[in-house]
Amino acid sequence: MNPQRRLLIAAALLWAGTAHAQSASAPKETLRIGFQKYGTLTLLKGQGALEKRLAARNIEVRWVEFPAGPQLLEGLNVGSIDFGTVGEAPPIFAQAAGARLVYVGNEPPAPEGEAIIVPKGSGIKSVAELKGKKVVLNKGSNVHYLLVRLLEKAGLRYGDIQTVFLPPADARAAFERGSVDAWVIWDPFLAAAEQQIGARVLADGRGVVSNHQFYLASREYADQHQDVVLEIFDELAKTDDWARRLPKEAAAVLAPQLGLAAPIVEVSLRRFSYGVKPVSAEVIAEQQRIADVFADLKLIPKRINVADAAWQPKPSVAAAR
Repeated sequence: MNPQRRLLIAAALLWAGTAHAQSASAPKETLRIGFQKYGTLTLLKGQGALEKRLAARNIEVRWVEFPAGPQLLEGLNVGSIDFGTVGEAPPIFAQAAGARLVYVGNEPPAPEGEAIIVPKGSGIKSVAELKGKKVVLNKGSNVHYLLVRLLEKAGLRYGDIQTVFLPPADARAAFERGSVDAWVIWDPFLAAAEQQIGARVLADGRGVVSNHQFYLASREYADQHQDVVLEIFDELAKTDDWARRLPKEAAAVLAPQLGLAAPIVEVSLRRFSYGVKPVSAEVIAEQQRIADVFADLKLIPKRINVADAAWQPKPSVAAAR
């Protein structure tokens, strides 16, 4: 080997070793993801695919569990997480409270995935019979809008019932001991109540609400890490495709994380919808209608423009989407 080539190889090896050492010593970035006991994001957590993908970029994924959407978005607002998933109502309450969040994507409608339920032996047969009754729900969650719409459909006003606000675990306890007459809840808690204690569906979201699942990020994180957000989006799309094709396998991954039997989880997964996509103008308009209803009912402190929270990635990055 001639001396010049030997020198070039030695220089290349020295550069590679130095680069590797610098990479190994560089501090890791952390992506903090808020999740709940449902949905594609929790399946992605169970698979571990996102961790593997982002490890190549020296990014560590930290998962933070929340009992429901409002609590998750409060975490986003105070800076304890960067990204998460919630239903339709929580972003509206959060935006009205001044949270700096952006809508990144959404799943298709899944109206069967939320419902008003009553105990197995309840004599209540219709939503109209809830007048004057105690109804428990998680305040500001996706089912809050479902309740408003179902009452309206039954000819009742929101004030015609007694609302009790509790997170899912406490709500179920109140429901089981008979402290409330009905519970407005989403899957997998809905499926668990049906299968485990014989709860009866009074009405679900079909023909009334869409029940979208939204993916949101803090505005600062989305703007400063657009490429990472789009990589999350890509992995969610892959997970959606897998869960749609193989619900039993998806249930087996999700069941241990939820602490539920696989058959119960499979019921909830079959009522779910798959096919993550960027948030369209039509979906934003639908969110605006929900926000206007909440403002009319004085459930939020002011009117908001939902479109202000629609994420607009830079064209050079969005082209990869």
